[in-house]
Amino acid sequence: MQITVTVPNDLAVTLLPSGKDPARAALEALALEAFRERRLTGFQLRTLLGIQSRFELDGFLKKHRIEKYTVEDFDDDLAVAERQHNSDRTT
Repeated sequence: MQITVTVPNDLAVTLLPSGKDPARAALEALALEAFRERRLTGFQLRTLLGIQSRFELDGFLKKHRIEKYTVEDFDDDLAVAERQHNSDRTT
């Protein structure tokens, strides 16, 4: 899916981190909010953002001041990984 967002230039300077690709910044913000609201698991967040390892994800979350990783998060990530693994084996 492609999403286009128009932001006034004077606000774009305030909203976007200096030197960061605006599309990537918007994707990260959208994904982080979904993760905070528990609509995305850690595994799904990693997949969406192309983050290779759980350790890299931990650093990314810490950078964005999201440091709470609960047992429920682990269970959710494990369930998604198991479903993905099982679907990969059947295809």
